[in-house]
Amino acid sequence: MVTPGQKEQCAEFAIKSFKIAHARACRLFNCSRQRKYYSKKMPVKDKPIIEAIQNAIGCSRKGRKKVIPIVRRKCPEFSTCSIRRVYSRHGFSLMKRHKRRIRNHAANPASVPLSANGEWAIDFMHDALTNGRQIRSLNIIDPFNRECKGIFIDYSIPASKVIAFLEQAIESNGKPLSIRTDNGPEFISKRFQLWLKNNKIAWNPIQKGKPQQNCHIERLNKTIREDLFDAHLIDSIEHGNDLAAQFRHEYNCNRPHESLSNLTPIEYAA
Repeated sequence: MVTPGQKEQCAEFAIKSFKIAHARACRLFNCSRQRKYYSKKMPVKDKPIIEAIQNAIGCSRKGRKKVIPIVRRKCPEFSTCSIRRVYSRHGFSLMKRHKRRIRNHAANPASVPLSANGEWAIDFMHDALTNGRQIRSLNIIDPFNRECKGIFIDYSIPASKVIAFLEQAIESNGKPLSIRTDNGPEFISKRFQLWLKNNKIAWNPIQKGKPQQNCHIERLNKTIREDLFDAHLIDSIEHGNDLAAQFRHEYNCNRPHESLSNLTPIEYAA
């Protein structure tokens, strides 16, 4: 199907190449003769709207939803549709900040290491204090004997605190050969990756949307949710860390695991 614009291009080519009249070229290509003499009126009509938008924006950074009511308040004769059309057509739209795509990793199914500290699995959990303030916890488990290596609670846990908490756990339990995580921003950060490289610890990331590939820490998270966060009202960070220490001792020393032939993690490691 040939569009009117393409017909006009053909007519202009025939006029220049074969020196024929404009009327004859229009008859040959079945296009309108009036389009040559028509001048668009929209640029003239849009000029006051453009000026109103420029005055509304000024030196600031405003989006369409802010600009339209400001222009309508000063110039009620301009319709919302006209302002929206001019705002989009004349380059006033703000640049969209595209979400950074995380590179998906190859399938990395969970496995049980053959010795202690062969691999650690870590993950975050969220909860709230009695005053409503949000808190996070960093949980660490050794899949070999299901031993909980640490539960660290704080208001926020960026990559720097993750490294500090891991160094505390390494000082008490020894260094793991690898660490399994999801693709959270703390774990893919340059600081955390550099720390892994400097300490010669391998990184085992799971695939996006595949929490079952980190099943051991997910199972620990369920127990922490039921026996720690849902069972207690936490008043402060110090109170939460005290309860976490008590839970960790109970989990490692007194709680039998079916996967360990009903032994506790400490008994199985011995």
